[in-house]
Amino acid sequence: MHIDLNAFFATAETIIHPEYEGKPIVVGRDGRRGIVTTASYEARKYGIRSAMPIFKAKELCPNVIIIPGHYDLYERLSKEFFSYVATYSSIIQVASIDECYVDMTDALKNVKDINAYLKELQDGLFNKTKLKCSIGIAPTKFLAKMASDMKKPMGITIIRRKDIANILYPLPIESMFGIGKKTAPHLRNIGIKTIGDLKTANQLELKKILGKFYYTCMDWIDGKGSDIVETEESDPKSIGNSRTFEHNTDNYEEIKKMIKYLCMMVSKRAKEEEKLGTTVQVTVKTTDFKLHTKSMTKNKAFNSYDILQEVALQIYDKMSIEGPIRLIGVTLQNLESIQDIKYQMSLFDYQVHEEEAKTKLIINDLNRKMKKDVFKRASDVKK
Repeated sequence: MHIDLNAFFATAETIIHPEYEGKPIVVGRDGRRGIVTTASYEARKYGIRSAMPIFKAKELCPNVIIIPGHYDLYERLSKEFFSYVATYSSIIQVASIDECYVDMTDALKNVKDINAYLKELQDGLFNKTKLKCSIGIAPTKFLAKMASDMKKPMGITIIRRKDIANILYPLPIESMFGIGKKTAPHLRNIGIKTIGDLKTANQLELKKILGKFYYTCMDWIDGKGSDIVETEESDPKSIGNSRTFEHNTDNYEEIKKMIKYLCMMVSKRAKEEEKLGTTVQVTVKTTDFKLHTKSMTKNKAFNSYDILQEVALQIYDKMSIEGPIRLIGVTLQNLESIQDIKYQMSLFDYQVHEEEAKTKLIINDLNRKMKKDVFKRASDVKK
């Protein structure tokens, strides 16, 4: 099963602001350079979409309500969502803050009316949290993801292997998970308008466009993709969170904001599990589905949000990614339990350490704006 919350951030805002229900709202920073993070379904009727500039959203709908976002609220509701899903199956792979894959093999084994069962799951989530979701059931994760995207909001779609040709093949190529906005026009140029056209297209031309993803793509549409729901270790050596952007983006401010949000989630999880780590890794998936990773190790273990986001931003800046990205992740690695750490930072050292981290963050932001290293701490200047 792939279960996906519908317009999650926008829905979350209507939970604490019922007066927004049924109105066109977007979550994003207001201003000329602001970007839409999520749009309610009412806003989407005006043509407003994620990753659209805020000023464009205002042009399409002058009455649109712009909300800066409440990420603590989103995280709390996300935890409620995953806790609820866990009452149906403990085998869960978190894909992002608002979606997950779930192994439902045992849960559905003796169920005669699967649609009714899933409707009960869907309604139960809404009654408990006021969150709306779409559900896809299929033999592979790719097909389950495609199924959950087909009916929104509050949709339920089942795809069996025998149904792939009838359900999947007629869909426009742009709707296929894994095909980005830049790839779709190239495919249309060689006559591929639907997912089914991939089967009959000139395979040599197709390989040139898709590269190594060609083989994965053909397996997926043949129903041969992965069906393994990957759960975390009970005592993990790393804690990470990643997020797939709704639309590929190269907007630095949007990416920076997402990195900070992911760092907040990782830091909170590490503190809840009483873990400290020394290494931060940033993972970026580009539009050609290539993964780029880079890490940095500190001398002392930490789980502080300030240090984590400072290091993660430094890493991303050094990665020099060219072009838009579709996914970004932050991981704290080489974890140890706080009880097992051999040394104890004194209260004084800890406060100094925190102040130094904040100072470094300010200096890094200033230097990024100047595009060269102009500022530094006096203590770092060598005579």
